[in-house]
Amino acid sequence: MPGVGPRSAERIALWMVRARSDQPEQIARAITDTRESIHACNLCGFFASGEICEICADSSRATDILCVTEQPTDILPLEKTGAFRGRYHALGGKISPLDHVAPEDLRIKELIDRIDREKISEIIFALAADVEGEATTNYIVDLLKSKPVTLTRIARGIPAGGGLESADELTLSAALCGRTKL
Repeated sequence: MPGVGPRSAERIALWMVRARSDQPEQIARAITDTRESIHACNLCGFFASGEICEICADSSRATDILCVTEQPTDILPLEKTGAFRGRYHALGGKISPLDHVAPEDLRIKELIDRIDREKISEIIFALAADVEGEATTNYIVDLLKSKPVTLTRIARGIPAGGGLESADELTLSAALCGRTKL
């Protein structure tokens, strides 16, 4: 499991073997239930137990602003800031020819469909400041130039080559507030 080192894994394994209660079985059931009940939101790609996630279902959020991220997990640190009250769109990765990830492997078509279907006034790109993130942003910007939508990106402040998951909440909040037009 990610984040569990060899010593922690050993302690967990020994606890499971020695446990006199049914806690290990409860944990196993919880993991199975989670895997079966949580899936990608039909709109944004975030985690959902129904057709759409809680963020997309929240009527108090701005429906005309989309923040585009690489992965659904990138939405979590942005939400922790409380600085963004719009909606999201997770692409499911970034264009990376070396890793055999092409534009058609990402949720770019779904993004374009959302823009055509919904009244989106602004798209905020929150992709990593690395070569693949820039290439993905530029590719989508080229596709959207003819659409009546403002294209912005979060302000710099996230280290080059770093992702959203490693940035602190203050940096992410400042980056969202200081976004610039593309």
